[in-house]
Amino acid sequence: MSLSLSVQHRFADFELDVDVQAPAGLTVLFGPSGSGKTTLINAVAGLLRPHRARIAADDWILVDTERGRVLPPHRRRLGYIFQEGRLFPHLTVRQNLLYGRWFAPRESRGESLEHVVDLLGISHLLTRRPGALSGGEKQRVAIGRALLAGPRMLLADEPLAALDEARKAEILPYFERLRDEVSVPILYVSHSSQEVARLATTVIALRQGRVAAVGSSAQVLGDATAMGARGIASVLTARVIAHHADGLSELATRAGALWLPRVAAAPGSTLRVRIAAKEVILSRTRPEGLSALNLLQGTLTEIRTGRGPGALVTLSLGEEQLVARITRRSVEALHLAPGQHCFAIVKSVAVDPADVGSSRVWHGSDR
Repeated sequence: MSLSLSVQHRFADFELDVDVQAPAGLTVLFGPSGSGKTTLINAVAGLLRPHRARIAADDWILVDTERGRVLPPHRRRLGYIFQEGRLFPHLTVRQNLLYGRWFAPRESRGESLEHVVDLLGISHLLTRRPGALSGGEKQRVAIGRALLAGPRMLLADEPLAALDEARKAEILPYFERLRDEVSVPILYVSHSSQEVARLATTVIALRQGRVAAVGSSAQVLGDATAMGARGIASVLTARVIAHHADGLSELATRAGALWLPRVAAAPGSTLRVRIAAKEVILSRTRPEGLSALNLLQGTLTEIRTGRGPGALVTLSLGEEQLVARITRRSVEALHLAPGQHCFAIVKSVAVDPADVGSSRVWHGSDR
């Protein structure tokens, strides 16, 4: 189900003006605080009535102000996941889940209670009340309640923002499963590039109420306009080859082997790996005698410089790209130019476990 968002709305000191399309899947509204993410998702939810808008998913029209069509919130069939679980404290987990089912039209009860419980790994929580749950468990129950309401779309407004790093790591795999196993489209608000890299089918990057970039996570996270030079990163797909006794996992990429601290995925699994541009070192020749284990070979396609001392160098790794943030002095010292073959060096410990997530797409060889 493709998503069409055309919204114009003015506050006293802020104006939102977007016109963008996104294909089916998990679409992330990405940007810093104050960029318009929550305003836009609230317009979709019906919590804000924009001055001018057309919001639709395929032929399902939620808002078309030119034609005077504005569905009230209760008729939009949306599941909304907030930063806090907002569970009913006097009800058990099972009762909270079934409360969502009570709102689902009989003809649209697609997800069974059993499937949702299995999907979210909450079977052992069914008899508990919210006061006995961790923050991550509450969010999983909130996701389940939203799914069981029979929504035509799920909305998630920074659902991990109130959680610590351990709880975020607990919840992210469940959103990956939602993306891959549930047919309902998801509109997800975040300011975290790690969440974007792991979850997004499509990213809509917002800046000051305008669309700065639209594309895949790899395209947007590698876009200097959307990210700023300091925030640029690459997203590579990799296949898990083996887990070794020294605690490292061996992954295969289009450009060579990638060794990372043990990843929580079985051999044969396909992963997305986010690599920050500032963590990449370049060499014109194959280096030797280094402690860094990861050596990826590619072709230099672009060098971007600004007013400061830095430069962004892009390497083509077949169907994917890797961006390195180095100094202009290094560019000149290495005599870098498009068309050259280069080696990218990445320390294994430079890739945080939170930068590694699941993917259904593999761009590498059959190894």
